[in-house]
Amino acid sequence: MLSIYDETLPKPCPAPFNLAQYVLQHAAGQPDKIALEVVSPTRAQRWTYAQLEKAVLGVAGGFRAMGLPAGARVLLRLGNTVDFPIAFLGAIAAGLLPVPTAAQLTAEEITKLADQVDPALVIAGKGIALPDHCAPVLDAKALEALFEHAPGEYVMGDPNRPAYMIFTSGTSGRPRGVLHAHRAIWARRMMWNGWYDLKPDDRLLHAGAFNWTYTLGTGLMDPWAIGATALIPESGVDATALPELLTQFKATIFAAAPGVYRQVLKQDANLTLPTLRHGLSAGEKMPAAVRAAWNNATGTRVYEALGMSECSTYLSGSPAKPAPDQSSGYPQPGRRLAVLGADMQPVTRGEPGQMAISNRDPGLMLGYWRAEGETREKFAGEWFLTGDMVEMAADGAVTYLGRNDDMMNAGGFRVSPIEVETALTAHPQITEVAATEVQVKADTTVIAAFYTGDVIDEAALKAYAVDHLARYKQPRIYVHMESLPKGGNGKLNRRALREGWEADHDQT
Repeated sequence: MLSIYDETLPKPCPAPFNLAQYVLQHAAGQPDKIALEVVSPTRAQRWTYAQLEKAVLGVAGGFRAMGLPAGARVLLRLGNTVDFPIAFLGAIAAGLLPVPTAAQLTAEEITKLADQVDPALVIAGKGIALPDHCAPVLDAKALEALFEHAPGEYVMGDPNRPAYMIFTSGTSGRPRGVLHAHRAIWARRMMWNGWYDLKPDDRLLHAGAFNWTYTLGTGLMDPWAIGATALIPESGVDATALPELLTQFKATIFAAAPGVYRQVLKQDANLTLPTLRHGLSAGEKMPAAVRAAWNNATGTRVYEALGMSECSTYLSGSPAKPAPDQSSGYPQPGRRLAVLGADMQPVTRGEPGQMAISNRDPGLMLGYWRAEGETREKFAGEWFLTGDMVEMAADGAVTYLGRNDDMMNAGGFRVSPIEVETALTAHPQITEVAATEVQVKADTTVIAAFYTGDVIDEAALKAYAVDHLARYKQPRIYVHMESLPKGGNGKLNRRALREGWEADHDQT
């Protein structure tokens, strides 16, 4: 049997369509239901569906009053507050193109991104680095004033038109804008049963910050689209408080990155969470030991998902179909996926190959921003090439084997080694750098930088990285080398560096 999984594609996205209108559609039928609670152990800030829609349409009306043209890019430089999803949805409601970016990016990094997208407006949170760009800046206070602005209207149109852009690290080292259509939110319905088991009466607590795309999708927009309640910890709430929040606010589903589960378990090996049905995990592979410890501590299971910026998640375990041991789960109902060999044809089940997504998937990106060549390179006929090496079992379960490139994972963020290397090579005392991900514990990896040139004090190197790289991109380990290993074609052999370092620092 070939490694191809072909389920009936979901019902087409309706037209005309607006992503923000779809997400907030329940404001009409249940205006007084709580859509969002921003929670801490001592308080909760609550937003009803009606209040949330009023703020979003107020922002939409304010943007239109500014005279911003249809499709204008709005660069979001906002922190961990409710301002972020309201600005995001407000821009989409108004027919603009929001571009969310990580708040940790330095001024140097965000200027490079702004040069790519040429925003018509920058929305700025307090203390967050801004680009050196001529676009006008709207601060958070002015944004919040728009919550009371005369409401705009949802700009309806073709569901295939651009709705928003997110950035992902490319193998070239240059972050790429990933352009998504309005229909992308419609495609997320495949996750409701294929991963979440999400229901309208659920209370989903996501441990991530508002301005993380994992939180935006799984923690906010999906619960709102089905009419459920989203719970988000207030900025500054520590992971140790999460069990209390899960109990106090009667969460039924918990979503977080694997590292958060690990932090919670360090505090207490026996957790009583009476309303919790199960947990969700994504961003990076959850170690089997962490999954088992959570199950033992809470009596609930964690269901993982595999995805990427270009298509969100498409493989997952779920309560209805748990992933077999060691696998990433099954293609979500409605997906058409294949495992391809070097000839770009589906391999026999049980053989390794590259995971590919059909270009008919409604959740697949429109393309990379102003990079038609790079977009074409990712396709082979019908198939979008993910770069993930996997193996499909006879029953369709997929086991993740790793990347076919050197991409790194730092706390759920994909990081290109070339981007790290380029930043560090600019140091006047460094001649060459190789960045790779190394395992420091059985369930923990970090970014390491191997460099040639002068021996430099590690504290000085870390201080240099702070000025040039977002925190999640900064190496945690620096190793001076006389030379870096390379293949016959002169290409850096990052794998040799990784394996050599891990052999010298065996944690067993």
